[in-house]
Amino acid sequence: MTLPKHGVFMLGRLVQVSKNYRSVIRACMEDMHQAAVSARDPALHSQYSTQVSILSAMELIWNLCEILFVEAAVAGPLLLRLLDWVRLHVCDVDNMVREVLSSENPSKHELFWNVVDVFVLQGRMDEARHLLSKEASANPTSVNMCRILDDLMKKMPVPSLGNTQTLTEMELKWQHWHEECQRYLQDGTFASNSHMESICKILLGDENAILEKKELMTTWYHFLVTRLLYSHPTVKPMELRFYAQSSMDLFLGGESSPEPLDTILMAAFEFELHQVIKECSIALSNWWFVAHLTDLLDHCKLLQSHNLYFGSNMREFLLLEYASGLFSHYSLWQLGVDYFDHCPEYGRVYLELHIERIPLNTEQKALKVLRICEQRQMHEQVRSICKIMAMKALRNNRLGSALSWSIRAKDAAFATLISDRFLKDYCEKGCFSDLDLIDNLGPSMLLSDRLTFLGKYREFHRLYGEKRFSEAAKLLLMLMTAHIAPCSFWMTLLTDALPLLEQKEVIFSAEQTYELMRCLEDLTAGKSDKQKFQDDDVETMKVEMLRLALARNLARVIVKEGTLEGS
Repeated sequence: MTLPKHGVFMLGRLVQVSKNYRSVIRACMEDMHQAAVSARDPALHSQYSTQVSILSAMELIWNLCEILFVEAAVAGPLLLRLLDWVRLHVCDVDNMVREVLSSENPSKHELFWNVVDVFVLQGRMDEARHLLSKEASANPTSVNMCRILDDLMKKMPVPSLGNTQTLTEMELKWQHWHEECQRYLQDGTFASNSHMESICKILLGDENAILEKKELMTTWYHFLVTRLLYSHPTVKPMELRFYAQSSMDLFLGGESSPEPLDTILMAAFEFELHQVIKECSIALSNWWFVAHLTDLLDHCKLLQSHNLYFGSNMREFLLLEYASGLFSHYSLWQLGVDYFDHCPEYGRVYLELHIERIPLNTEQKALKVLRICEQRQMHEQVRSICKIMAMKALRNNRLGSALSWSIRAKDAAFATLISDRFLKDYCEKGCFSDLDLIDNLGPSMLLSDRLTFLGKYREFHRLYGEKRFSEAAKLLLMLMTAHIAPCSFWMTLLTDALPLLEQKEVIFSAEQTYELMRCLEDLTAGKSDKQKFQDDDVETMKVEMLRLALARNLARVIVKEGTLEGS
């Protein structure tokens, strides 16, 4: 199958993404390994070691899926990829090689032939030939056998990654080479050296000879790849299932039943993608692996036909599960938001449900959650968060914060309640708290009449403080006559007028003074006899002082205005 240029580019990108994922898994595995080495507590060491094993299995599975599904290697290159896969995941071979090569006489080392066998079993012919040269140097009687075996290894045909030869040419070369190996074995060329004879049998793909090296391979899938290398190097992807099943049966030999990892790998060799994902979901400890692998396979257009019974596809279902798990973590929940964003069917619904359950322990966290909701136009959640934070602030008597949150929620009723608390505090203390907030309300003060009054009343104090008495007087009168001020606050406003009435310069005009008088009479007339009886002496004194100040101001205004008319 040939891909268009765009298809080739996309395939390359997906393969690179897959490799990036594997490098992340491997980096985590290295970190866990270091943690296990440095852990002094046995329980902790065991825990880290378990994590290393899990991560190793994850990379093994992912790598195989990359070869079979993402890269979709074809006959020829497929075997080369599987050889790389086996070599990468056999960890203890290099240690054995180092031990042999560092000895004074490698060919006499007890593990020498084991190392040669391992190299042959993994198709590492150059390294096997290098070791054989040491045997030839140390043992003159073996020189001829070493030379012939070296020549066979050197001439062994291997599939090409390029298009330099067809599969037919490869099979023809391999058949000639195979016959040559067979001839040397039948001639008894290696009869005097059991090790070399065994290697020649392996080169011929003799299953019994390969199985004799079972301990060096350790796994059935290593046996599978070695068997394919020496018996069917041009194996096609869809033929893998038959070789895989028979290799597992031969290797285990009824001695043990397959482990979960074996079941997953077998499903991959059988190209049962959904079974791979299902088995991984059961066997692995969290949703990270299956969610990301499924997402990658979905991008490879391999899962489009598989919808789940409730309408979502497998990719989205697994991403939703993984993201939901992240939301239960105190610091990883923000990552969960990004995953929900990539779930077109149910992602927003899930996000809305999980956002509402996040504990808003601090204002900083609340602002993070709020920003997420605002960016996604989640208006109901925005209002809910602001209300919750406003209530918390109010309970802690942090009026400025409570007002700020209520404004952000556009909650007029709550803004009115907090504004009343501000005014009550002012009446009790004689000053405002959170002046910066009140001074910078701007258009937000229009959210409610009470908030408007609070903002304007603070403006009155600012004008008075700046000695802009005429503007202050005009604003004060407007607050009363426009009925913005609550009736309970009228006496405070009238009392605020006293210093303006007592100024040397006349501030209030006759008309304004009459308005103030009317407001005072409305205030006192509106009270019942019982309320009047209950009023204390201070309140009565205030009323009398106001009446006197208003009368005096009116007289001054009349004189002033009469004088102006006369002139």
